Amino acid sequence: MIEKTNVMRIFDRMKIPYRIYTYEGGALSGTEVAAQLCQDCKKVFKTLVTVSKSLRYYVFMIPVAAELDLKKAASCVGEKALSMLKSKELLPLTGYVHGGCSPVGMKKYFPTVIDRSALHCDTIIFSGGKIGYQVETTLGDLQRAVKTAVGDLIVGTADGETKTCATGDAADGFSEKSGRAY
Repeated sequence: MIEKTNVMRIFDRMKIPYRIYTYEGGALSGTEVAAQLCQDCKKVFKTLVTVSKSLRYYVFMIPVAAELDLKKAASCVGEKALSMLKSKELLPLTGYVHGGCSPVGMKKYFPTVIDRSALHCDTIIFSGGKIGYQVETTLGDLQRAVKTAVGDLIVGTADGETKTCATGDAADGFSEKSGRAY
């Protein structure tokens, strides 16, 4: 039986359809998670938390094989500059640990922007709020759960395209449970 996370409970309460994926191995890189789930890196997103000089916090979601362009990110939220939040500050601020941070269910809402490449995905996969758990839903359903803007956020691309990584049959190499049917 899969343990429900806050993300899953919020989706259940809001009647948001989602699929649960689990993986072994602890805190892996995003591309390692995508490979374990046999999913394209373009649809698996990581959640990054930043801070401005004025101590305002922002959440960004980008494909796992991409790198956040801090200048583009700052521009998206109307700041001059941003820096990545230190790992030790993540848990007290968000309630999540590094490797298990989700934009859904943080202790407090922070302005959230997802890379525009998500617009080209039928569904996106992101942290389920605990290491070893990922959830899949549509961008629209994510935006129902968390007010999320869309912007150009990644390094080296003017058009939101990202690198790809290995994909495979979704039935191989991981545990899967559907929260609700699509």
